[in-house]
Amino acid sequence: MDKINLNNGRSYSLDVFRGATVCLMILVNNPGSWANIYSPLKHAAWHGITPTDLVFPFFLFAVGNAMAYTFPKLIAGGEFKFWKKVVSRFVLIFLIGIFLNWMPFVKYENDILVFKPWGEIRIMGVLQRIAVSYLLASVIIKFFKTRGAFVAGSVILLLYWFLCVFINPADPFSLSGWFGTAVDKQIFGESHMYFGEALNGNKIHFDPEGLASSAGAVVQVIFGYLCGDFIIKKGRNYEMLVSLFTTGIALLFTGYVWDMSFPINKKIWTSSYVVYTSGMAMIIIAIMIFRIDLKNNRPALLKFFNVFGKNALFIFFLSGFLPRLLNLIRIPESLSATGYITPFNWFYEKICKPVFPGDLKAGSLLYALLMIAFYWLIVYIMDKRKIYIKV
Repeated sequence: MDKINLNNGRSYSLDVFRGATVCLMILVNNPGSWANIYSPLKHAAWHGITPTDLVFPFFLFAVGNAMAYTFPKLIAGGEFKFWKKVVSRFVLIFLIGIFLNWMPFVKYENDILVFKPWGEIRIMGVLQRIAVSYLLASVIIKFFKTRGAFVAGSVILLLYWFLCVFINPADPFSLSGWFGTAVDKQIFGESHMYFGEALNGNKIHFDPEGLASSAGAVVQVIFGYLCGDFIIKKGRNYEMLVSLFTTGIALLFTGYVWDMSFPINKKIWTSSYVVYTSGMAMIIIAIMIFRIDLKNNRPALLKFFNVFGKNALFIFFLSGFLPRLLNLIRIPESLSATGYITPFNWFYEKICKPVFPGDLKAGSLLYALLMIAFYWLIVYIMDKRKIYIKV
């Protein structure tokens, strides 16, 4: 039976899917102004879902999908090789996430640079969640195999639902009533949590990438792995695509129905959110395989996304690292509340914003699109030179 085309052990369709996800991630994380964003580029305020809320689960799904291509060789290499690779990758990604949160290690206080103490550094974050999800999903897949991993993932989703309702039956899915915040406070302490979510107009400590809500993220990786494993075993044919597309529709419908009793919510990563977004990811991947692999249709736009996918984690890190580093540079600006602006802010204010003087959202979007072009140029040059940074 015909198998999915691989390029040096990689799936072209997966690279495109992952690259498009990273591209969207850069778009939504780098507006010119956070006060001027089009609605689809915002996260849902609490319950519900927007296109922006698809980015992170899609990336985790892609992580699991990629594991299906690498895991057989990793497991065949023996116990030492398996644990060395999985644990070292977990530690490295987690520490890079901590490094990114701490960057640039200093801050301005009364126009003087002072050291940013560890006591106020957030421990969790996007990369940390990827690391934790990868580690736990790897362990589950290794010990429970394919079918067992599906059962384990389903049990985790149901158990998470049960814990939400059991611990606080009065108001289990609200910002104030969700049990996970208490878990994060107990383990990390408030000073190491995200401080930006608002409750009754006041900011509170709540971590959207905390430990409790990582349960669903682990299952997202497992579902991605199961999808990739299915594609590899069945091969690239219409029978496989029909099964994959149908499964995606079924998950999408299941998540929609589950939403009635367990609301779709990214910030607490509900089980319905996992099922719904996994179903959508399967549908999109099925369509990509049909167009790219079966029809051999590879327009220029796919090549644009493909280079992002080959250095996905690196470019995500760089898009977070560079703004933090450049924030140390202060350009005098009399119209600014602080009297200074950073280089990227200067670019937005002086270059992008004037292009659409009557539409601040359009100027903000233009800045984000130019940031995508900037980071794409970096990964394009890396791809041309065959530089791929793996973690």
